[in-house]
This record gives sequence, C-alpha cells and structure tokens, in this order.
Amino acid sequence: MLAKVLSSAVIGIDAYIVEVEVDISQGLPSFSTVGLPEGAVRESKERVKASIKNSGYQFPSDRITVNLAPADIKKEGSAFDLPMALGILAATGLISGKSCSEYLILGELSLDGLIRPIKGALPTAVMAKDMDLKGIFLPMENATEAAVVEGINIYPVNSLSQLVEILSGLSKISPFQVDFNRLFENPEYQIDFSDVRGQENVKRAMEIAAAGGHNMIMIGPPGAGKTMLARRLCTILPELGFQEALETSKVYSVIGLMPKELGLISARPFRAPHHTISDAGLIGGGQNPKPGEVSLAHNGVLFLDEVPEFKKNVLEVLRQPMEDGSVTIARANSTVTYPANFMLVAAMNPCPCGFLGDPKRECNCSFLQIQRYRSKVSGPLMDRIDLHMEVPPVEYKDLATKKPGRSSGDILKRVKRAREVQRERFQRMKIHTNSDMNSRQIRRFCEVDADSDSLLERAMEKLGLSARAHSRILKIARTIADLEGRADIKADHIAEALQYRSLDRRMLR
Repeated sequence: MLAKVLSSAVIGIDAYIVEVEVDISQGLPSFSTVGLPEGAVRESKERVKASIKNSGYQFPSDRITVNLAPADIKKEGSAFDLPMALGILAATGLISGKSCSEYLILGELSLDGLIRPIKGALPTAVMAKDMDLKGIFLPMENATEAAVVEGINIYPVNSLSQLVEILSGLSKISPFQVDFNRLFENPEYQIDFSDVRGQENVKRAMEIAAAGGHNMIMIGPPGAGKTMLARRLCTILPELGFQEALETSKVYSVIGLMPKELGLISARPFRAPHHTISDAGLIGGGQNPKPGEVSLAHNGVLFLDEVPEFKKNVLEVLRQPMEDGSVTIARANSTVTYPANFMLVAAMNPCPCGFLGDPKRECNCSFLQIQRYRSKVSGPLMDRIDLHMEVPPVEYKDLATKKPGRSSGDILKRVKRAREVQRERFQRMKIHTNSDMNSRQIRRFCEVDADSDSLLERAMEKLGLSARAHSRILKIARTIADLEGRADIKADHIAEALQYRSLDRRMLR
C-alpha cells in the first residue's frame, strides 16, 4: 500500500515542497528512510514508531519504506516526523490518503504522540500560499508565526491523535486567526537617549546614521559611553514595515529563534556578538549553511564592541555583505543566500590601555603596541564605515546636570522626516536609504555647487581620502541636508560630513 503526504523543507530562507512517500509491503519488519536524510531524519523512525503505538494505533509489522522527494537534496530536522506517521496510517487505511495530499503537514513527534514545534514555519507558510494549497497543519507553538501570512489557512494541532481525528472527519477545526494590530504595536524600549549625559556631538552623529542608514565607529576611552550610545540606536530608528518584518522574521524562523509569543519580529534587531565569534558565526556557514549574526541583524543594528579584539579574518569577511546587503555561502552540495542589510556600529579604544589622549590619565602603551592595535581594523574596512566619531570622556558638569538631554522620541521625529524624503526620492528604485546609493545615484542625487566642490577637493587632497571615502562624504552630506529639509547640498553640509571622516588620517593611517 502506497501513501503520499505533503511536507516541506527550507533552503536558505525559502521553503520547498517535499513529498513524503510511504510504502508498506510484505516482508521482514523494517523501517527504511531514503532521500538523503540527515541524522535527525534517520532517527525519526524510532519517534514515529513509539508515537503511533502510544497514541493507540497499531504499528504495521511489515516492510516500511519512506522516500523524501526530491531525493537529490539533503533533508534535515525533525519536521518530517508527523508526515511520516500520517503516511504510515494512510498506507494502512486508517485515514484517507487524499486528505493528506491536500494539506501541508509538519511537526516533530514526542514519544507519547504530542507534537513539538519546528523551525521554518514562516517561510513554509509563504511557500504554501504561493502553491495555492488548502492549508497547513503544524504545531500549536508555530501557529502565530505562520498565520501572519494572509491567504493560507493555518490549523494548529497538539497531538497525532487529534490530527488523525480531523483528517478522518471525526472532529472539526477552525483556521487560526492572528491579531495584526498586536503584531505591529510600537516597541516599548526601556532605554532612551535622554539617559546619556553630554556627548551631544556623538548623538548628532547617531541621528545622521539613523536617518541615512549609515555605518558608524566610535573611538574613545573606557567609560565614555560608547556601548551606552550604541544600545540606544534602535530607539531612534523607524519602525519596521511589514515586508521588512517578514524578511527579518524568516531568518529567525529558519534558525529557530522566533519568540513563541510573537508572529513577527516587530522591533529592529540589535545583535552584539562577543569578540571570540568565528567567521562562520558572524557571516553564517556550517556543513548545512545557517545564517550568522549579520543576517540576524538584517534591517537592524550589528554592534561590534571592542572591535580590534575580533580576529582580523573575522572582520574582513564583513566587507562583502556591507557592500551587497546579502551573504552567499557556497558549499559542495548547495549554495544559499541570506539577507544581511544591517547598520554596523563599532566601538574601540584609542590604544590597548584605552587612555591615549585622555587629559587626566596617562597612556602606558608603546608606539609599536598602538600601531599593532589599530592595524587590526584594516583600511578597506574603515572605508566602508561612513561615520568616524571620537567619544571624549564625559565631564563632571555633564554627569551632574539635572537637565534632561534630547529624548529618543524627539530625535526619532526628525529621523522619520528624513526617511520620508528618502522614500519619495527612491520610490522607483530598489533602495531605501542614502547609504544604499550606488555611484550613478550619487551623481544624480548628490550634486554640489562650486563652493562645496572646492571645499571637498581641498579636503580630499589634505586628508588623503580614498574614492570610496569621497562617496561616503557625499552620502552623509545628502543625509544632513535631508534632516534640514534642504533639497540642495551646501558647503556647510559638506563641512560637517568631513568632520566624520577625519579619523581616516588621524587614527588608522
């Protein structure tokens, strides 16, 4: 007896159909799984057998062959447990095989027949909608995540026996409904820019970074507030749109990090990996490639604290995703692409001890130590960072003042206005912020007058800036003009933008 059950698997952040074919024939009792199954899939036969028995059904004492088609792609994970069990029950005639082929079915089985959550429910729902299927049966814990995709019915189930009764017509189930208003409630942050005393120049730079989506590095002594400022950057970024939230959530779904109570990642992600991270952990990788921190920070912020402490080869792999907004991981058996459009915020000390240039503390580092420390951040990587900011120690009068600083809400209003200008400017293009502009778009949208051009030329010659730094300056100047509501870039915009590139010469050249 042959039965077919529709299921799915994920490559990258996109799902594809997997047909679970179950054949039961006469012969010595055996259970074979073919179709390039990985370890968790091969072990599923023990879970399926125990789950069927403990749910009150008879497990056939015959030769069972399970094929996962297409058979030339490796299958991994435990989501095939439930379709395998249903295929066996359909092949024995307990349920109709037709009902199993009209729905997409996923779920991990426990030994007592309960259904456990899986990874990749969101991209599976997107694929099922495109395939025009009747619906999806999946674990209760994944229902909210899958139901955010409109146009496909989601049926959450808790146990194998419940699903068998539904497919046999003995009980009914209604599609799961999600409250979209709750999904897109504005995130409530427990931190605010008003908590930061002083550092008004750095706050201004962060406002520009948020408005134009620019990368940023902060250089200053320990305790100056670099980490405190970086963690508040998300509070001045505009809320995620639905498509942005969907893209970000798909990454979290395939890696199993989607919060159970949420159907979408509604707040911009903030990722701060430790400096001991490997290049595969940062970019993604593994035998079966998984997304790394740059993809988990998609549409959000990637913060690298103490950036010279990261391995140099780890930092260098950031260069390509910073330019392209995506990561392509190639292996002998597959090539996958993950989105990685993030804002990079880095922080470092001016020297190994951290007190170079501090007026109150003496630096004990030798010239060679300082050079070796700074050289860990290469020139090509620094060229890709738009804003370079010195963060000086905070004066006591700033710490002691009771006057509140600018709040995140006030800054956010200006950032949103600037982002709206950019949205209208790029509405017919595939980019969203000034930082994404290519050379042709820079020439079109960043025209400067004679005074600005003369100022920029003198600065390029004096500071020895690269061609890439020239483009970054124009992008920053465009953002500054947008914040002021100005259509043209003036000399004062160029002058301010140049202040944020002076560390090219001063710190790392």
